[in-house]
Formats: sequence, structure tokens, C-alpha cells
Amino acid sequence: MTDKNSRDQFPSAIPVNLASLIDYAPQAVVSRTIAKNAAGTLTIFAFDKDESLSEHTAPFDAFVQILDGEGELTISGEKVVARQNETVLMPANIPHAVYARQPFKMFLIMLKEK
Repeated sequence: MTDKNSRDQFPSAIPVNLASLIDYAPQAVVSRTIAKNAAGTLTIFAFDKDESLSEHTAPFDAFVQILDGEGELTISGEKVVARQNETVLMPANIPHAVYARQPFKMFLIMLKEK
């Protein structure tokens, strides 16, 4: 599932704590793509308190796994609070946004249609 560049940056055949691969930054959203190919992308994010991603749509399904803390997702106008170890599906072509009521980290899995 990973391309050559991703494999060079991500350890192979060992357990990895994804939250440890990214640090919080003051007043910022930090992201790190750990895999990308024709099937989709795997990206980890760290949001400082009150940071956000504005409302947008994507042409494919996106799964958000909360790695640390608690995040607020707005999906088609409905607020969804997700906590550590919880996963939320943001369906393709549906408006969604992300807001950090507190610092949190998330793993974003985007799956493209074939």
C-alpha cells in the first residue's frame, strides 16, 4: 500500500505508535503523509487548541481515527465529537470540517474509488 518514498520514511515490519510520529506545534496544524498511492493516502495530523480545517469536500471516503485527545468534526452540518481510539467516517462528496477544542492528533485514511 505504500510507494517507495513512503517506505523510505516509515519503518517496515515493526509496530509503530502513529501519535509519536508527529508533534504538536503552537497555533498550528501539522501533518505528515506516511503513505500515498493510487488507492489513497494515509496522513497523521496534530492540531493545537482552536486550530481547524475549514469546510470542504473530498471525492472519496475519509476515515478519521483519533490518536490522542478529542476532535470535533462537522459532517454535513452535524457536529461529531470523537475521542482517542474512536473512528469516524466522513463520506465522499459530503461537506466536512475539523476543529480542535483541545490539542489532538488524528490519523486520516482516504480511500479512492477504483
